[in-house]
Amino acid sequence: MAEAATVQDRDLELLADAARMAADVRREVGKRVIGQREIVDGLLLALLANGHALLVGVPGLAKTLLVSTLAEALDLEFSRIQFTPDLMPTDITGTEVMEEDRASGTRAFRFVKGPVFANVILADEINRTPPKTQAALLQSMQEHAVTAAGHTYQLPAPFFVLATQNPIEQEGTYPLPEAQLDRFMFELRIGYPSREEEEAVALQTTGSHIPEVHPVVSSQRLIELQALVRRIPVAPSVAALAVRLVRATRPETGEASSVATRYLAWGAGPRASQALVLGAKARAAVRGEPVPTFDDVRAVGPSVLAHRVVPSFEAEADGISARDVVARILDESRNWNP
Repeated sequence: MAEAATVQDRDLELLADAARMAADVRREVGKRVIGQREIVDGLLLALLANGHALLVGVPGLAKTLLVSTLAEALDLEFSRIQFTPDLMPTDITGTEVMEEDRASGTRAFRFVKGPVFANVILADEINRTPPKTQAALLQSMQEHAVTAAGHTYQLPAPFFVLATQNPIEQEGTYPLPEAQLDRFMFELRIGYPSREEEEAVALQTTGSHIPEVHPVVSSQRLIELQALVRRIPVAPSVAALAVRLVRATRPETGEASSVATRYLAWGAGPRASQALVLGAKARAAVRGEPVPTFDDVRAVGPSVLAHRVVPSFEAEADGISARDVVARILDESRNWNP
């Protein structure tokens, strides 16, 4: 009993630490990035849940600055990969090179690690490279490993892919394969700043002073907080809501919402249920709360579900987006019986 009480006390301390860490990260990131509070919070939830995030927005909205600043605040090894049409998979994962031992004259291959071997990977403008190269991240994102020439190399922990994407309507972009989209826990949409925020950006970024960002949490502490999120209990009714939301997006089933049946060609898979539960746990953790609620599940719903569903032709004709459909399903869920 005493040991159980000690573990419980330790977890309560970690919960309080998670809330403090979130506040400290917001403060440090806010030194360089004006506004975007919801995006920062979304990235924090993904990191605590040990997931990946996709940031979507037009150029010039500080997506790259936000990710690099976050890496500084978390004191993690940061690697930036600029995705271009001529980028090759080995430019990401690494390649084998032939080396000769001058003393013996023997030759052998040696694996040279690519930029994916870091804690925070910024896949900048990920949709500017063809699907063949995008797919180089699939194993890394799912298994946190890279396989080359029959050998598997583990990536450092913690490991996050934070990708930026320009709207697909822009020239020179490629759609991300569904298998890769599904590996992003969240899709975070970055909008234009308010007038006041844009004025502050114009003043702050045109001077000579660059605000210094201080690390607020170590990699080891972050791993402990990730483990805490996994230990947070979830009520069966909360998990049931997450699963029901996901199943409501599948038009080919009898559990689909009417709006999904009309406007979706394809619904979300089981990874979405996992992401909803983990996202709800992480959201509870950053508030210092020991258990997630229905509202936590619904709050992360748009970021979890919108990029995992495929609108139908009728949706396109009526001007209905995936996020519109998800929003309607979330509204309907408030009337569901627990």
